[in-house]
Amino acid sequence: MIKGFKDFLMRGNVIDLAVGIAIGVAFTTLVGAFGQYLVKPIVAVAGGDKA
Repeated sequence: MIKGFKDFLMRGNVIDLAVGIAIGVAFTTLVGAFGQYLVKPIVAVAGGDKA
């Protein structure tokens, strides 16, 4: 049973999916921080609001 599960994991699809999810989470965090700390203050100053 363990051998079959290991073969399933090592087939490649599950590992590719896990790597894709990890990259997606990192990219989402990066874009969120970019918006919060760079774009949002610039828009607030341009709009006359205090950041």
